[in-house]
Amino acid sequence: MPTDAVGRFLAALDPHHREIFTSRPREDQERLVAAWERELASDDELDTLDELSPPAAEAEAARRVMDLES
Repeated sequence: MPTDAVGRFLAALDPHHREIFTSRPREDQERLVAAWERELASDDELDTLDELSPPAAEAEAARRVMDLES
């Protein structure tokens, strides 16, 4: 399991979003990862999900961040 933020974000993405993410410039990738970390830290609903399944919480936050970019 990746321990750096970019690696964790990539692991949380579905294949379609992963392809979109990796095609973006590094600056955009870093901005998306920062948004993902903020989403994980600030959403109480994700806190509850994180207690049950950390990977599911990370995947949901990643989906939300990428959907905002669409």
